[in-house]
Amino acid sequence: MSKHFLTDPKTLVKDSLHGLVVSNPHLVLDEAQKVIYPKNLSVVRQKQVTLFCGGGSGHEPAHAGFVGPGMLTASVSGHVFASPTSSQVLSCLRRIYSTDHGTLVVIKNYTGDVLNFGRAVERFKSERANARKPPPHIAMVVVDDDVGVVNPNDDAEGGVGRRGLAGTVLVYKIAGAMAVMGGTLDKVKEMAEYTVKHTFTIGCALNAASVPGIGMPRSLEDNEMEIGMGIHNEPGFETKTIEPARVLVPSLVRHIVDSLPFKKVSGGKTGRVVLLVNNLGATSNIEMGLVTKLATEATRDAGFDPVRIFSGTYMTGLAMPGISITLTLVPDGEIEGAHFLALVDQPVFCSGWTNHTHVEDAGCTDEAAQGPATHVMPARDAQWESVISTAYHSVVSAEPEVTHLDQVMGDGDCGQVLLSGATAIFEASSSAQLPLNDPPAALARISSLVEDAMGGTSGIIYCLFLDGLAQQLHHVDSSALTPRVWGKTMLGALETLYQYTTARPGHRTLIDALEPFARTLESTGSLTEALEAAIKGADDTKHMLPKRGRAVYVQQKENLADAGAVGLISVLKGIVSALQ
Repeated sequence: MSKHFLTDPKTLVKDSLHGLVVSNPHLVLDEAQKVIYPKNLSVVRQKQVTLFCGGGSGHEPAHAGFVGPGMLTASVSGHVFASPTSSQVLSCLRRIYSTDHGTLVVIKNYTGDVLNFGRAVERFKSERANARKPPPHIAMVVVDDDVGVVNPNDDAEGGVGRRGLAGTVLVYKIAGAMAVMGGTLDKVKEMAEYTVKHTFTIGCALNAASVPGIGMPRSLEDNEMEIGMGIHNEPGFETKTIEPARVLVPSLVRHIVDSLPFKKVSGGKTGRVVLLVNNLGATSNIEMGLVTKLATEATRDAGFDPVRIFSGTYMTGLAMPGISITLTLVPDGEIEGAHFLALVDQPVFCSGWTNHTHVEDAGCTDEAAQGPATHVMPARDAQWESVISTAYHSVVSAEPEVTHLDQVMGDGDCGQVLLSGATAIFEASSSAQLPLNDPPAALARISSLVEDAMGGTSGIIYCLFLDGLAQQLHHVDSSALTPRVWGKTMLGALETLYQYTTARPGHRTLIDALEPFARTLESTGSLTEALEAAIKGADDTKHMLPKRGRAVYVQQKENLADAGAVGLISVLKGIVSALQ
């Protein structure tokens, strides 16, 4: 998608950084250099090793979103997908350099970043030499965690190397924790270098990302995905037909553990890992949950124990619809491993990182959640089974009409949702799973089936009505269930329903059919007259303005009845037909 919230592409980065600062009052923006740093910087420089990271914008929350106690001391941003200049980096370095403790520079392995950050460091050294100051205590680490695109021409003598991806965030998470715990520059660098060497990432995208002010650089087909696509829209190593997540995610994990860089470091051994599942910018949270589940399972299936699992948006490619998976090997030694995980667990305070919450495991409450045990036995009843079967087939016949009406005035699912509920009841009846010799118990069980099968607003309305009806029937001898008594109990069930909804007759809902049916049945005892009243009520919704449900937001279409009311009529028609 090439649509963006924009004022001016030229000011977008600065405007975004201003937004970060106003929503995070511990931060300050040097607008001219696009540097983010904390208000208490002078105190931080005196207490610990300082560290900063930077690069092109468009990867938010990286890196500015990770500035805060326990992580980065500062960040410096270039234009979208473009490295900051060496002058910007130099300004940041001058600002945050700790004379007492030194400074660590963390960058991703991209040519522009390496050159600009490297030149800034050399310029800083020259400045201090020219001022006859001691050489600065500065260290730099370059993150190259990508195993999606590995250049076969790289060798021990050099080469472009692997790209820096979301593993960068874990590098400065570990380094920042080491710094805040009082580690020397050598120790902070050592832990950062360990993390760089033992961190591996692969990405997958469903499409490239649109660049604000420019648009889509390229596009995949609707049925395609790309394995290894970079965070700047760089091509990956394979474009293929979209696979189910249950196939894709394990293949990504397997690609990591089978990659040459991973094998060279792991030595073919399994062990503990930190798993980071990253949203590349436009993947929904519900999909991220699925990917995280599958990545965790796949990591275990590959023989590794994911002792820490992080899932969220850490390093994006603007609004790229995709994910990346990162594995970091935890040191084997008991002491070394515990120390490393303590750094992972060290709380940080910044907008981009969510600390894990640790609470005591006080045991499960499964028994309480299950509710009281029921001892109702299923039983068959020819009349009930006939009613259920006839109502089900009536709903099947009416579903296309109900769906059409809801497509015009709602979200289009009313017919299918109703059919799902009717199907569940019919299948339970056909397989003799209902206690049909006990009307209150039968209705309670039917209500549970409706809840599981239907969901949504219409489902819960049916459930509340059926619950109320079951409660009413507890006070009635089953031998006394005449049509008038059924009508009276239905009116009582409506009162239960009305405690939880403001929908009433005239509001253009299924209530416009349900209440006339119940009231007429109670007063006349005639199923035929009750059905006629319900049909008239549903028909009257053609001329009503919607006052409840999603139809409120849609312009009224003349001579179209409410889908929920028409759906209920199909149920009532089936019931009445079976009883006559």
